[in-house]
Amino acid sequence: MNQDKTPPANDDSAVMEDLMRMQGQTLQAMFAPFLPTHDSKPPTPTDLQHWAMSAAKLQKMWLDFGAEQAGALEPMLARLGGGDQWSSLASQWLGALPLGMAEVQARLWDESTALWTSVLAHYAGGKPKPDAELPRKDRRFADPRWRDQPVFALLHQTYLLLSERINAMAAEAEGLSADKKAQLRFVTKVITDALSPANFPLTNPVVIERTLEMKGENLVKGAEHLLADLRKGQLTHTDPHAFELGRNIAATPGKVVHETPLFQLIQYSPVTDEVLEVPLVIFPPWINRFYILDLNPRNSFIRWAVAQGLTVFVVSWKSADASMAEVVWDDYVRAQVEAIDVVRARLDVPAVHTIGYCVAGTTLAATLALLARRGEADKVASATFFTAQVDFEKAGDLKNFIDEGQIKMLEGLASDGVLDGRFMALTFNLLRGPDLIWNYVVNNYLLGQDYPAFDLLHWNGDTTNLPFKWQKAYLEDLYRDNRLVVPDAITIDGTPIDLRQIATPCYIQAGREDHIAPAESVWKLTRHLAGPWRFVLAGSGHIAGVVNPPEAGKYQYWLAPGSPATLDEFVATAQETRGSWWPDWIEWIEARAPGRVAAKGKRKPGGRGDRVIEDAPGRYVKTR
Repeated sequence: MNQDKTPPANDDSAVMEDLMRMQGQTLQAMFAPFLPTHDSKPPTPTDLQHWAMSAAKLQKMWLDFGAEQAGALEPMLARLGGGDQWSSLASQWLGALPLGMAEVQARLWDESTALWTSVLAHYAGGKPKPDAELPRKDRRFADPRWRDQPVFALLHQTYLLLSERINAMAAEAEGLSADKKAQLRFVTKVITDALSPANFPLTNPVVIERTLEMKGENLVKGAEHLLADLRKGQLTHTDPHAFELGRNIAATPGKVVHETPLFQLIQYSPVTDEVLEVPLVIFPPWINRFYILDLNPRNSFIRWAVAQGLTVFVVSWKSADASMAEVVWDDYVRAQVEAIDVVRARLDVPAVHTIGYCVAGTTLAATLALLARRGEADKVASATFFTAQVDFEKAGDLKNFIDEGQIKMLEGLASDGVLDGRFMALTFNLLRGPDLIWNYVVNNYLLGQDYPAFDLLHWNGDTTNLPFKWQKAYLEDLYRDNRLVVPDAITIDGTPIDLRQIATPCYIQAGREDHIAPAESVWKLTRHLAGPWRFVLAGSGHIAGVVNPPEAGKYQYWLAPGSPATLDEFVATAQETRGSWWPDWIEWIEARAPGRVAAKGKRKPGGRGDRVIEDAPGRYVKTR
């Protein structure tokens, strides 16, 4: 006879409860032994519940992501060249370094032993001496927790020693051409940066301590960041919701006054009663958005230039789509000529000042040479170059991405004749991996920190797509073969060009710490001009060296008397001035053409009788 009984506990529930408990204990146990201030008290049930929930969240997120991305990895690897190519590259890298040689291993062992002895001498009694100075310093390990325990001190000091020695081996490798040796050095730096103990949760004491404090919630939040980035195919540097075009970035008032399938032309509204008669046309690089020069009112070059009495026009390039698959460099040169002519006709002036930034500066040099060959050089009153190269012999680390294998890989990544801008963003980030990649891996993924609101980083992640046909020719003709400085070696729009015919007055700005367009490379432009030039070396790099408003009081710049023949001679004779070089530039501009006119009529875009297309910053800067 059956009797009513209280049903036993659900077996499935018990199993899940045990599993959750085990996951929590495992995750907690992974980190607890490493905590410098760890005590031996056992975790409470509440602690274990927190750890279990963290483990369960992590597991679910990864399972969901795996199911979502199933089948996507293999096609991507195929487009990148397949696993065989990556294995081959790794083998070539290892084969170029003498790591397997007995004498090299013996020397590394002896140096490591000496290092360990030196480091451990600071930890008598298990605690570091108050005035202890470790042999090697690196800002990645500046937090005192890297020195609180000998295990972490030994770990990061050993890494720094090995990294130093391996990079030295790459620099001293024999039997390689100069290009291949430079590529080996770059790849070695990328790999050793990636292997830093700061980049891994169980070897970073700052991450371990935060993980224990938050009971794994930082790893959950970090995994959310990581998976979001994997889905969009790009590392996030800043709060994606903090900025809005036209509201708190790219907000200088103006109108779009001209439009083609390749670019929009923006004219900014004057803020002075009179303006310089000769207007300014700015050509920003199309590998980024134009608003690097209009981030916010405090550091906007565009807003500042308007306040100096310039009538400012800026080209806003369209991010490439399938309709632009056949666009080549000639089209960008013709676009610059068109923008110059539109401004001249619109304001009824014979000439304009011009600025070309980075790749658009390279193109501006080609434009000037084209106009000179056609007898139309007087359309441009002056040309300013921001960190622009024309002679690519000393073009820096970017040359490490330009060989047949790299170009073929890019070709495999192109779709519908267009290269996704995220690949170029990754390339530029790799040039400063510790700052632009691994620092954010630690902060975003391991520490689970909130994203900062930083307009410059927002711009850095706002990528543009590129016509691959143009990109391929640019890499081959300029970076690889350096044809732009060979007279008549390049033809633009049916006309051979020669930089030596450029007699337009030029202002050439370079960044002392520029890793994209090295100062030595930018300097070479002075060797190919027929007209007068002024060279200024600015403090900082490719962005901060340009975007440095006077009010900030940051950095410095150098000018040299006479006409130095080399950059070394320039540096040896240059005089340093604290602060921004912008005031020097505007003095140079006013000296070229000091005449002023009233700021009325079409000097005020969108006024009575002036048909415009839309408000700045326009549609093109918003296309993705």
